Order: sequence, then C-alpha cells, then structure tokens
Amino acid sequence: MITALLTLPLLAGLASFIIKGDPARRRLLLAAAAGHLALTAALFAARLNPALGIPWAAAGEWFGFDELGLLFLGVTSVLFLGASVYSVRYLALEKRDPGEDADDGFIFNNAPEAVFTGCLLLFLSAMTAVTASRHLGILWAAVEATTLLSAPLIYFHRHKRSLEATWKYLLICSVGIALALMGNLFLGAAGLRTGFGLNLDALLGGAAQLDRPLLKAAFLFLFVGYGTKMGLAPFHTWLPDAHSEAPAVVSALLSGALLNCAFLGILRAVQICAGAGLADFSGGILVLFGLLSLITAGLFILGQRDYKRMLAYSSIEHMGILALGAGLGGRAVYGALLGAVGHSLAKAGLFFTSGLILAAYRTKRISDVKGLLGRAPRTAALWLAGFFLITGTPPSGIFLGKFLILKEAVASGKYLVAGVYLLFLGIVFAGMARIFINMAFGAHVPGPDEKPFYESRGMVAPACVFFCCVLALGLYVPAWLDTLIGGAQVLIRRGP
Repeated sequence: MITALLTLPLLAGLASFIIKGDPARRRLLLAAAAGHLALTAALFAARLNPALGIPWAAAGEWFGFDELGLLFLGVTSVLFLGASVYSVRYLALEKRDPGEDADDGFIFNNAPEAVFTGCLLLFLSAMTAVTASRHLGILWAAVEATTLLSAPLIYFHRHKRSLEATWKYLLICSVGIALALMGNLFLGAAGLRTGFGLNLDALLGGAAQLDRPLLKAAFLFLFVGYGTKMGLAPFHTWLPDAHSEAPAVVSALLSGALLNCAFLGILRAVQICAGAGLADFSGGILVLFGLLSLITAGLFILGQRDYKRMLAYSSIEHMGILALGAGLGGRAVYGALLGAVGHSLAKAGLFFTSGLILAAYRTKRISDVKGLLGRAPRTAALWLAGFFLITGTPPSGIFLGKFLILKEAVASGKYLVAGVYLLFLGIVFAGMARIFINMAFGAHVPGPDEKPFYESRGMVAPACVFFCCVLALGLYVPAWLDTLIGGAQVLIRRGP
C-alpha cells in the first residue's frame, strides 16, 4: 500500500506530460487525488483497527509510517484533493485574456497546463515520500525534490516577479538543504561506532549510545536546514515572495503541506535528541526561534500592502507557534500538532479565497480591494470566516491548539514566554483585522467595463469545507484524530 501511495501520483504526473487535451489532464489530477486519499484513509483505518490486518506501519529500512508521518500524510492528502477540485475551475479561469493590471502578476494563458498538472502530481509524490521516510537520507532527498518540483509551479505566471520569487526560493532553500545534509553527516558521525547509519528506527532505538557533542551539532544543522524550508525567522525570507507570486492553489499547498514536511524533518531530529537525553537542548532552540518567528510575523503584518504576502506572514507566525509548542513539550506538543492540522486547512482555504479575490479585482494590493461584500458576497463571507479561524478565535481547532501551548507555558513557569506569546498573538490579530475588515466592507465603485463576477462553486466549495472542519475541531476532536495526535505526541517523547 505504501508503494501504491508513492507511485500513484508519480505515474499520474509523468502521464500528464504525455496526455493531450486539457480536460483529460484535469480529470487525471482529480482521479490521482481521490485515489491517494482513498489509500491514505485505508492506512488510517488499519491504524485504528488492527483487526483489519492491513500493515499500516510496515517500517522498513527506507519507507514506513508511524503516527507522526501518518498525521502529516493525511493533512497533505486532504489538502491535495481540495486543491485538485479548485484547480479544475482555476485552470479554466487561466484561459481568459490577460488583464490590464499586468504588473500585479495575474497573467493568464501564459503557461502550459501539462507542466502545471505534472509538477503538481510529482510534488504530491515527493511530499508523500517525506512523510513515509524511515531513513533520514531519503527524507533529505525527498525534501530537496519538493523544492525542485514546486519551483515551476511558483513560476507559473511567467512574470518578472514570479521569476525573482522562484530564484530566491531555489537559492535560499538550496542553501538550507545543504546545511541539512551537513546535519545528516554529523548525525552519521555521532553513531559511527554503533553502525546505525541514518536509519530512523535504529537511531531512535539506540539514541543513548550516540556521541552527544556530535549529536548537538547535527541537530543545529538539521534545524537551520529544515527550518529554512519551514519558514522560521530569520531563515524565512523566501517565503513571502514565493507565496505571494505563486498561483493561489500552489500557495495553499506550499503553506498547508510543504511547510509541514519541513516541520516533520525537525521533529525527527527532536525525537532523536529526546531519546539521547537532549530534550532540553533541542526544546530551548525551538522555543527561541518559535518566539522570534512570531515576533517577526507580527511586526511585518502591520505594514503589509499585499494580501497574499499578509497570508504568507501569517504562515510564518503559525510555524513559530508550532516550533514553540514542540519546544515546550508536554501537552503543548499535542497543541502544536492539532494547530498544524487546523492551520493547514484554514490557510489553504484562505489562499483559495484569495484566488477568487484576485480574479474579481485583478490586483493583490490591499488598498485596491474595497467592498468585497458587494462585489462577491460568498467570497467575502469566506474571507471573514477565514480571518476569525486563522487568528484562533474560538471555537476553532487553532484556538484549542494555541490554548494548550499557552497553558503548558504557564504550567511550566515560563511566564515571559507566555507573555511574549500572548502579546504578539494580539498584535497579529489587530494587524490582520484591519486588513480583512477594510477589504470586506466599504462601497465598491464598479469600473466602466466591469462585468458581474461569477463565484464558481468549484472554487468556493473547498474553502468552505476546510473552514467547517477547522470550526468543528474547536468543538469536538474525533476519537480517531485524538488517538493519532496522542500517538504522535508520545513518539516525540516530550510529554505524558
């Protein structure tokens, strides 16, 4: 089954470069996404009901799943299905004539659909490999593959700013992945006498035998390397440009799925450090850079003029929250993992909605978007709902995750951390509230040639479903999800 998960999007992606006819490519995208989700659901069922006899873990030398990998696989698969539904209408929208506001990067009919569909499917295959990796060398190679396969997606509009964003993305993330490679080398050296290599299960089982100074050096390199891909400050500089210039559906996958893959790489290093008795060392670094990311995002959100860049800085904020939760340990780890699920769904829905706004107004400038309620009422409702969810307004799964992190910080006596955390959560809320409210309300003055904007159900529905899921998580965490997150928390070995 793991082989099918890896090869289905891989073969579908290769086929999309061969198949002629746009409708066929779109159907291929939907079919591959649905098949991937069905296989993922079967793995979930096998984990929750061992009587089925399905080998859900199948831990081997290279590929296999534990609760942590399965959790991020599920998020990735769900997001990709929503993105596939959204893409069908989005790609049709891209066939329209170019707009006059070309310097905003929203240029139609400039990129071959085969490249977009193919890279999107291969991107899914690479992210699946990240979640399934049981060898840190394979994980490193899969993370590097996500960089190379997502770069053409960022450059989709063939605009000069798209080129700049793609170049910055490749350059900075390649430097980061090179540092992560150094981390793997130090990790291999730490276990040189034991012969563990980079096999994750062997390293976890014999972590106490690793050379501690070399293991510390390995963690620092792995943290900086994967932290660059995760978008933690101060390594985040590629992220606002890439998320802003990529198509909305790609931005959703970058923020909702790709950042999680990098976070998983860091969590694997945290697992090994915890097993070697270095939990406080790795946790302190995560707390420091988690707060730094939260502070950076809060300050930059206040002065944003581009609503997609504003969403990108919101992603940096949430990556900081996840790092903070993982660093604090205890129930904060549960909160971080639940927050990761909520953030992925809510942020994907917001980026989907931003694509509708961009199609309606042909601009990403916040000051040029007024009266969204009058121009596109369903889009405006989603935009405002997404704001309340992503900022952690109760009830929502994101609020519950943030609350558990705050509770752990206070319970462990880290009052300064709790104070800074609350302060910048408030700053982010205030900064985003100003932007969202100004865009949604006010009088919309139609242009002389403006036509009524049609809000496609295929583009509205995925965001609506994702938002409903995040809202539901604030009211009730299903038993199957609670079991999975609880198992993942135990794997990190930092809590009860």
